[in-house]
Formats: sequence, C-alpha cells, structure tokens
Amino acid sequence: MTLEWTRSDLNTFVFVWRSGQDFVKQKSPSYKGRTSLFIEELKHGNISLKLSKVTLSDKGIYSCYIQELEKRSFVELVVASDAASSPVISLAGVDRDRGGVVLQCESKGWYPQPEVFWLDGEGNLLSAGPTETVRGPDDLYTVSSRVTVEKRHNNNFTCRVQQNDINQIRETHIIVPDDFFKVKSSSSPVTVGLAVGLAGCIVLIVAAAVVFFGWKWRQNKIKTKRSHRDETDGGGRNATEMQRLNEEGTDGDTAQSEGDEGAAARSSISQCNWQIIKKQTLQDQQNKVQTLMEELETKMQELDKKQDELLKEKQNREKAESEVTKLENQLESRAKGD
Repeated sequence: MTLEWTRSDLNTFVFVWRSGQDFVKQKSPSYKGRTSLFIEELKHGNISLKLSKVTLSDKGIYSCYIQELEKRSFVELVVASDAASSPVISLAGVDRDRGGVVLQCESKGWYPQPEVFWLDGEGNLLSAGPTETVRGPDDLYTVSSRVTVEKRHNNNFTCRVQQNDINQIRETHIIVPDDFFKVKSSSSPVTVGLAVGLAGCIVLIVAAAVVFFGWKWRQNKIKTKRSHRDETDGGGRNATEMQRLNEEGTDGDTAQSEGDEGAAARSSISQCNWQIIKKQTLQDQQNKVQTLMEELETKMQELDKKQDELLKEKQNREKAESEVTKLENQLESRAKGD
C-alpha cells in the first residue's frame, strides 16, 4: 500500500510510505527527521503519524490518504506551549480615592493566546482592566492584567489564566493585609485647611493695612482742622485788639497784653485738647492693631499645627508605601521560589 500524510497549507508531503519504505526525498524539508510511523502497529491497521520536535509552526489540518482504497481522513493539530508559567501577582500601587489596592498579574510562555480572570475569595469575577498581550520572538504570549480591589472580610484574591482550546489553566492566590487598605487620601482636607489658613492671614494683613492708613488719614485731617482753627482764632484776636487800641488809647498796651495772655491760654487749651484727642485716637488704633496681631498669631499657630499634621500624614504614607514595597518583594521572591 501507499500512505500519504499531507498538510492543507503545504504543497509537499509530510510523510510518504510506499512498499514498506519511507520516501524521505518526497518530504518537506521542515519535516525531515521528524515524522515516522509506528511500524509494529501497521499489522493492526494503525497508520498514525508520529511527529517529533513539535514547533508552533506545525499547527494546521493534516490529511491521511490511502491510494489503493481511495480513502482520506482529516485531523487538526492544535499546538500549545507547555512552558506557560504560573501567574505572578504583585502590588502595583494604592488607589487613594477609593481606599483600594491595585494588583497586577503576569504570566508568560502561552500559546495559543489565553484569557485572564480575577476572582474574589468566594469565586466571584471581579471587574478588571483590559488584558495586555505581548507576543515575543518565539511566538509565545505574555499576558498581564490589573485590578483595583477594596477591603473585604478575607481579602483573598485569585488571578486565573486559562486557554480553553487546550484546557490549560494556571492560577495564583494572594491575601492582602488589612493595613494596606488604610492608606486613604487625606491630603485634600489638609490642603484645604492650609489654603483657608493662608487666606485668613491675608485678610488680617489687609485689615491691619486699612486700619493703619485710616488712622493716618484721620491724623492728617485733625491736623488740618487745627491749623485752620488757629489761623481763624488768630485773625479774630488781632482785629479785636486793634479795635481796643483805637477806643481805649493809652490803655491799649494793657488790653493788648491781656489779650495776648488770653490767646496764649486758649491756644494752650486747644493744643491740650488736640493732644488728648490724638492720644486717645492713637490708643484706640493701637488696641485694634494689637487685637489683629493677636488674631494673626492665633492663625499662624493653627497653620503650624496643620503643617505638623500634614508632615505626620506624609510620614505615615511613606511608611505604608514602604511596607507595600516590602510585601511586593516578598511575594516576588516567593513566586520565584515556587
């Protein structure tokens, strides 16, 4: 009998058996030394093809044909990689807005291309991001996926990579410590507090400036009124004294002397009153400025307190991130050891 094994996408033979011999010259070069029959099984009608050193390029539809019987059969060869690695789970970061942890899963050496699934401790599917797939020069696939998980009663999560066509599954479990879920975003309230504190300080500074310039304007106004009053009083006194000199004659010198003394006394009283008013106004303004300064000092103390809280929060966050890195390294070391 003559037996021919061919592949639908090739124009040459994969294997030819005729008159009890292997016709090597009629084989495709890529199959030389890799195809044979089970000689001891031929007498039982077993004409199966044995393919050695299988590569990914060997996949396809193969045909078995017996010329004498004019019978042909087909079989599809699906080639899968046996080098698929178990998934490696790592901590990719922390979602501070949701208070969750970002997990990443990666698995290498797959063919055909697999799917990636995330499950919780009860076996429920988790909503994850799109799977990233990279095909290497060896035609094998590397797949990776990320998921954000929130705190649960057991924090047990599973990354499962599977290829349904070849019924191949790899999976890895991880338990995330509760402490990792305590790192939440607290920078926003502190930032808002600092902004409010700074705004309060600016308002106090502006208020102090307004008070100062208001006091300055009031002082100039009082000074202007005093000068005008002194000039008016002086002119009136001069007119009166001249009239007295004209009417009283020789008594003018005495009247003028008395008038000068009276004017001096009135000037002293006016100046004294102005000094009292000035002193009282200055004292009031100083009291207001002192009050504003005390309020400003209080605000500054509150600002310092907020800054200390922010620094403490930053230290706690750095400590938590350090623990995340430490645990990630431990998980990677454990995965390599497995």
